[in-house]
Amino acid sequence: MKKNASTRREFLKTTACVSVAALAAGGRVFAEQNTPPDGFVALFNGKNLDGWWGAKTEDPRDYMALPPEELAEKKAASLEGIRQHWRVEDGELVNDGTGLYLTTDKFYGDFELLASYKMAPSADSGIYLRGTPQVSIWDATDEKKFKHGADKGSGGLWNNPPDAPGKDPLVFADNPIGEWESMRVVMTGERVSVWLNGKLVVDHARMHNYYNKRKPEAEHLPLPKEGPFQLQTHGGEMRWRNLFIREIGPDEANEILASKNDKGFDSVFNGKDLTGWTGATENYMVEEGAITCKPDMGGTLFTDEQYGDFVVRLEFKLPPGGNNGLAIRYPGEGHGTWDSFCELQVLDDGHPKYNDPDYEKFYDLNARQAHASVYARVPAHRGYLRPTGEWNFQESTLVGHTVKVELNGVVILEADVSKVDPETFMYPVDKFKGRDVMKGHFGFNGHNDPVRFRAIRIKTIKHQQPGDEKDDQGQ
Repeated sequence: MKKNASTRREFLKTTACVSVAALAAGGRVFAEQNTPPDGFVALFNGKNLDGWWGAKTEDPRDYMALPPEELAEKKAASLEGIRQHWRVEDGELVNDGTGLYLTTDKFYGDFELLASYKMAPSADSGIYLRGTPQVSIWDATDEKKFKHGADKGSGGLWNNPPDAPGKDPLVFADNPIGEWESMRVVMTGERVSVWLNGKLVVDHARMHNYYNKRKPEAEHLPLPKEGPFQLQTHGGEMRWRNLFIREIGPDEANEILASKNDKGFDSVFNGKDLTGWTGATENYMVEEGAITCKPDMGGTLFTDEQYGDFVVRLEFKLPPGGNNGLAIRYPGEGHGTWDSFCELQVLDDGHPKYNDPDYEKFYDLNARQAHASVYARVPAHRGYLRPTGEWNFQESTLVGHTVKVELNGVVILEADVSKVDPETFMYPVDKFKGRDVMKGHFGFNGHNDPVRFRAIRIKTIKHQQPGDEKDDQGQ
């Protein structure tokens, strides 16, 4: 069911209130140290290092791809090293400022993390999310580190590029050195929010993949879909306690993603019927609040309205092997793929029929046919769809020839299609007759499968003209 703006605001208000209560020092929730609040589990049991191993700053994709036996050996080989530099003292995790980073055995996707820490003067640390640096923790009084931004305080995504949202905290929220600090982190996809001592210091900023710095641009990847937490060692004693995690399910994650930066979006689907839509209406139906392509039917269903530059947000659910597509700037007649500016593929690209050559009806999928690809022209990163049968949240931004797709909070495609070498296309460039269409309808290109769409909202991007007052169109 589609939730309206007031429901989303109430959700966030409730979540914030619960988390503030959870972080309240000395409150009922933390009456006993290292005992998790309702809905959370403890990452640290207050007694020993069970559930942890040691790793350094290394791409988690490398060790997560190891065979289970090799990963187990890597973990076991690290234990002696972490015992030399980590200990448990009075229910607190203590590090002497050196050694491998304490790393969770378990890998996590979307989550809410609660943590308390205390540092010695001039200490420096951080929390790696999905094995990636980092939520920064500084001694904000150490003048030697001011050149690195320590004077701005802790909680920022320090390894983000310069001037990227989230790199520096929004406000200074650190307590005096020697006092306990309380941190809350919410992560959905690549989107991260951080509260330090009850103050919002990072607001739904995209966390960039640090490990891309070591690779050519063609090999850049989004953050991994899941990975471990790591507690960094970086000089000076650090103490940790009350490390709690709550995994966030897909419905809650979609709710969080839909609620952020939602100014200016208008619903184009009433959840009841196809009012406002035209085209192949006989081949689609509204079922349980979702536009659904009828089985063994297809064609292009599109909005009455036309759009130039715009952002579309929606949720979709795929049946096994399901196939559909978003028709972008469809002219209202002709082919929904070739005559539109582009089709953004909607596909269960993890299904065996696209991946297993021994599958009875195997189809050798081209990378440019994977989900969210600019169909037959520009490939998107794979592996970020939710399990088949769950609702996904997607935001697609179209500005001129530039296309950006964020799936479940992860940017999986960002390209200027006009600058992509046509020699890499699946077909001759003349087949893409609508490639320069700059205004048209938004729609769905059905391909016989009952793919479902709901919560469809569009925001027109208005470009500032000379003399106009500033209009914030930021995403």
